[in-house]
Amino acid sequence: MNIVFISPDFPPMMARFCAALRRCGATVLGVSARPWELLTDDLRQALTEYYRVSDMESYDAVVRAVGYFTHRYGRIDRIDSLNEHWLALEARLRTDFNVVGPREAELPAMKRKSAMKTMFAAAGVPCAPGMVLGDAAAARAFVAQVGFPLVVKPDIGVGANRTTTIRDAAAFETFLAQAGADWFIEPYVRGTIETFDGLVDRDGQLIFATSMVYSRGIMEVVLEDDEVYYMTRRVIPDDVAAAGRAILDAYQLRERFFHFEFFRTDTGGLLALEVNMRPPGGLSVDMFNYTADVDCYRLWAELLVTGRAPSELPRHYCVMYVGRKPGHAHVLDHAAVLATAGPRMVHHQAMPALDHRAMGAYGFIVRDPDESVVRDLAQQIVARREAS
Repeated sequence: MNIVFISPDFPPMMARFCAALRRCGATVLGVSARPWELLTDDLRQALTEYYRVSDMESYDAVVRAVGYFTHRYGRIDRIDSLNEHWLALEARLRTDFNVVGPREAELPAMKRKSAMKTMFAAAGVPCAPGMVLGDAAAARAFVAQVGFPLVVKPDIGVGANRTTTIRDAAAFETFLAQAGADWFIEPYVRGTIETFDGLVDRDGQLIFATSMVYSRGIMEVVLEDDEVYYMTRRVIPDDVAAAGRAILDAYQLRERFFHFEFFRTDTGGLLALEVNMRPPGGLSVDMFNYTADVDCYRLWAELLVTGRAPSELPRHYCVMYVGRKPGHAHVLDHAAVLATAGPRMVHHQAMPALDHRAMGAYGFIVRDPDESVVRDLAQQIVARREAS
C-alpha cells in the first residue's frame, strides 16, 4: 500500500505514525520542506522515500512530489497528515489524484466554524448561536441579541489561534472597523471544555473512544499565561457519548481520528463547540495509549493498511496531562514532582516550543484508575508558592 504522509517531520509525534505504517508493511512516502539530514533517525528509517519541496504552501510543488511518487510507485492509496493545518492540502490532493478520504467538497463542514453549526443542527446537538462577520448592521443586531462578552475567532482557524474576547460595545466597534469579513462571532460561554475523541474504522464504527475534561479553556490559558491540565475519563458521560456519536453519523466519518469539543455550561448543559477531523495535539495520543494499554499509532496504521480493526477497546485508567510554564514559582520542583507521583508518572518531557503558550514548556502524564487521585496530583504539580 502506497501512503503519502504530508509533513511527517512536524509535529514530532508524526514520526510515530510513519513508523507504525512501515511496521505494518506500507510504502511510506514523505513530503516536507525540511532537509533530509535534519530529519530524526527514527523518521528516516520509517520513510520508504522522502521528497523535499521548497515551500509546503505551494500546491504546485507538493503536487509534483505526489506525481513523482505515483510515477515511481504506482497508484497512491492514501494521503494524510493528521494535522489540521494541512487538511485543505490533503483534500485537494485526494481530489486531484482520486484517493480515498475527505475531498474538497467535504472540507467546509470540517474547517469552517459557521458550517460546523449547520452540522450540529443536522445531528440534533445543541450549540451556541454564532455568525460570520459580514454586514455591520447584522453583526450589531446579533450582538444586541446575545450580549457581551463575545468570542471572536477566524471562521477557519486552528485551536485558540487569533481567538479573543470582546467585553463591551466600544471594543466591538473597534473590532468592526479593523476586522475583515471572514471572522466568526459567538457569545462567550461559561463552563468547562469536555471532548469526545477517538478513531473510527472504514465502516464508521468506533475502535477507540474517550472523553477529556480540561481545567481551563485553551483560549484563557493562552491569553492569561496560565497552566493547563486535562484528563481522559474511564467513563464517558452519557450526553457526551450521545452527542459525539450523533455528530459522527452526521459527518459520515470513516477511517479517521476525531476530536470533538463541547462546553459543559455552568447549568450542566452540553453545547457543541467545534469538530477536528484529526487526533488532538500535544501528547494526547500517548494519553490514549496509557488509558487503554494500547498502541493507537499502530491501530491507525493497521486500519489503513489492512482494513482490520478491533471492536471498541475498554478504558482502564484516568490519564492526566499537566503542563508547566517556567515563569511560575511552583511548590514542587521537578524532582519532587517525580517523587510525589511515583509509579503513577508514566511519561514526562520537554514540549516543542510551538506548544509552550498553550501546553506549557514541560509536560507530565500521570495515570490511576481513580479520577480523584490524578486530579489531586495535577493540582499539586501546578501549585504555586505564595508571593513573599
